[in-house]
Amino acid sequence: MSDFVPGSAITDARAVLDRIHANMRVTIKGKDEVIDQVLVCLVAGGHLLIEDLPGVGKTTLAYSLARSMDCVFARIQFTSDLLPSDVTGVGIYDEHAKAFVFKKGPVFANVVLADEINRATPKTQSALLEVMERGKVSADGGTHTAGAPFMVFATQNPVDYEGTFPLPESQLDRFLMRLRMGYPETADELEILRAAHTAYDAITLGPVASRDEVLRLQALAGQVYVEDSVLEFLLRIVAATRTETEFRAGISVRGGLALKRAAQARALLRGRDFILPEDVQELAAPVLAHRLALARPGADALEERQAVSAVLKKILAALPVP
Repeated sequence: MSDFVPGSAITDARAVLDRIHANMRVTIKGKDEVIDQVLVCLVAGGHLLIEDLPGVGKTTLAYSLARSMDCVFARIQFTSDLLPSDVTGVGIYDEHAKAFVFKKGPVFANVVLADEINRATPKTQSALLEVMERGKVSADGGTHTAGAPFMVFATQNPVDYEGTFPLPESQLDRFLMRLRMGYPETADELEILRAAHTAYDAITLGPVASRDEVLRLQALAGQVYVEDSVLEFLLRIVAATRTETEFRAGISVRGGLALKRAAQARALLRGRDFILPEDVQELAAPVLAHRLALARPGADALEERQAVSAVLKKILAALPVP
C-alpha cells in the first residue's frame, strides 16, 4: 500500500507539470497528447523510444523538455562506426597525474537523445543498457553516476531498415514507453510554416522547473495509491498476453511493474493521488506493445507493430473493468 500523499503535494505537482507542458507547447504544436505521454515517462523515471519518420519533431521534443527543466541535453548520432566509448566515455592518460583519467561521454547528461539508435551495432547499443537500467556507467575499474534526473530519448525510423541492426528484446525492455509523433494537423503545420525556421539548439525556451522539482515529482509518483482491484485488473492484462496464442511470449514481471509505474505517473499528471482503470487502459499500448512480438511475424516491422496493437486492443476490450 502506498503512503498517504498530502493534497498540497498533488496540487504542487500538477502545477509543475502544467508549467512544463505549456512551455513545451511553444515549440511542439498540436501534440498535447504526445507531450503528456512524455511527461508520464519522465515522472515515472523511464526512457522513451520514438518511432517515426524523419522531420516530424522528435529532436525538438527532447530538446524542449530538457530546456523546460533547466537540464543538460546531449544528442548522440548513432551510426555503424560508433563505438561504445563514444557513448559512455574513455580513459585518457593524464601526463600531469601520471594516471588514466576517465573522460565522460555524452551519456552523462540529463536528457540524452540517441538518434537513429538502430543504426549502431549491437555492441554499441548495449553500451546504453547499464546506464538506462542503473543510471551508472562502469568503466576503468570505477562506477560513474549519470545525471539526475536522467532520461534517454531514442529514435528510429519504422520504415527504413536498410543498414540497421534491430534492437534486441533486452534493449527494448529498457524503454518504459514507445510513442509516435505523427504529422501535425493542417492548422498546426501552417503555424509552423509561418514561423521563422531555426535549428533545434537555437530554440530559446527558458526553464520553468528545476531539476530538484522533477526529482520530487518522480519520488511522489511512487506514493500514488493503487487499489487492489485496479492492480488485479492490470495483472489480468499482463496474464492475458501470456496466454494469447498470437504472441510469441507474454509480458514479463518487469513489464507489469512498468505499466503500474506509468499509471501512477499519469494519475499524478491528472492531479490524483490514486490510479484509475483508465490510467492502465490508456497506457497499455505505449508501455506493453514494444515488449511483444507475434508468433508468426508480419510481412514487415510496421505491419507487425500494427498487428500487435490490434491484439492488445482486443485483449483490453474483452476484460471487465473494475
